[in-house]
Amino acid sequence: MAAPTVEGAQVPPPPPSARRRWAPLLELLPPALLVVLGTVLLSAGHGLWFDELFTAEVARLPFADIVHAATSGEATTSYLAGVPPSYNAPYYLVVHLWTLLPGLGGDTSLRVLSLLATAGGIALVTRAVGRLAGRATGVLAGLALAANPLLLEQSVEARSYGLAVLATSGALLGLVRWLQGAPRGLLLFGLAGAGMGLMHWYAVTVLAAFVVGALVLRRRRALPVAVVGTLAALPAVGLVGMNLVNGVGSRNAEHLRDTDGALVRLALEAWAGGRTPLLYLTVALAVLGAVRGRGARVLGACWVLVPLGLLLVAELARPVFLPRYLLAGLLGLGVLAAAGALALPRGARAAVGALLVGFSLLASAPMADREPREQADRLAEVLADLHRPGEPVVGADLRSAMGLDHYVRTEVPELRADLFLPPDDAPPDADRVWLVRRQIPGGYSGTDDVDLLTDAGLAVTREWSFRGSKTDLVLQLWTR
Repeated sequence: MAAPTVEGAQVPPPPPSARRRWAPLLELLPPALLVVLGTVLLSAGHGLWFDELFTAEVARLPFADIVHAATSGEATTSYLAGVPPSYNAPYYLVVHLWTLLPGLGGDTSLRVLSLLATAGGIALVTRAVGRLAGRATGVLAGLALAANPLLLEQSVEARSYGLAVLATSGALLGLVRWLQGAPRGLLLFGLAGAGMGLMHWYAVTVLAAFVVGALVLRRRRALPVAVVGTLAALPAVGLVGMNLVNGVGSRNAEHLRDTDGALVRLALEAWAGGRTPLLYLTVALAVLGAVRGRGARVLGACWVLVPLGLLLVAELARPVFLPRYLLAGLLGLGVLAAAGALALPRGARAAVGALLVGFSLLASAPMADREPREQADRLAEVLADLHRPGEPVVGADLRSAMGLDHYVRTEVPELRADLFLPPDDAPPDADRVWLVRRQIPGGYSGTDDVDLLTDAGLAVTREWSFRGSKTDLVLQLWTR
């Protein structure tokens, strides 16, 4: 169509308003917020704790060794007997490739991978929800997720949840594109859906939720989504099957909690960081979003209800609850809450949206000065100052051994010649022995080193305590 003319001269179309020109940049706010908040948490410089140490020690192994340990159910080192890298093997392989990049072999880089993956996931959620329900809803959903305490906590740890968030968000965007008439969106849905389950197999419940949402919205026309979703779940099913065959089975089941039917309430509390204002506001807005939300109502409701429903059924057979395991499913709660805020009368939307993000930030604020989860790094530093060449250093239990092994390798390699890790014991003729133990409520983790040292005529003469929110370590000096 020709532009309007004035006296025969062509007049260019009017430039877009500044508001419209800058609007797409608003989608960058949520991932930027997550990166800023995550950087604040990383700046504390706390050392890795056991789960992260496991990531660091497994991921540095050759690719073939990781695959062999995962498929055979064998441990990667002597003190990890019975703890093979099987369920998270795909994640360790990704981290292995990440550490091959120049300058990315350190502890912080492992956490940065999680932060960048989560930020990418937030960007994809913002875009997908924006396509469904409008840019304002997408941006608010992204901000609410970026500020959420449960998501933020996992975004700065060297574990698989950041990549699970990225894959879940990619699957959502692929599904949204397919719903809006782009057939290639189904390819993204399938590939990202497979990645969801490989990064954490609980995320398969969210994949099922997306399929249910597509069936509700498109009925018979969603058959391709159901087929692709089923195929995308097969890698996760194969991963679980591999662990059943190689004898790993439910090795981590002791960490799971039986909620006695209170799984939904506990999940909501975990999402809100235990903060009542955020909990009540999120639930109220999520209900409103499920009832009146525009565009994202159906997918958001399925995203929340299907995973929680499946886990409630599974809990009838065995415990399944651990807050971080539910993270991928709880992302839908933030999306529904944003949809609910935008379903309010126009005059109240900005204020309620600001409250949602503000309450999330307040719930996350205590993490800025949280104590270390484990101080194996500090213990190794103190030990290096006190230790004399030739004095045995003994890791008495699995967690103590893991911390010693990692930080002796990375920070104080001069201790390596004197390091004894399970099942090795200190030489019986030593006059001074440094023993590192894990302290638990009511005592210490079990070890035979105490009896061996006592029988050899040694006794504790000094002790240093290193407290952590996850692990308490104690350094003991035994002398004759």
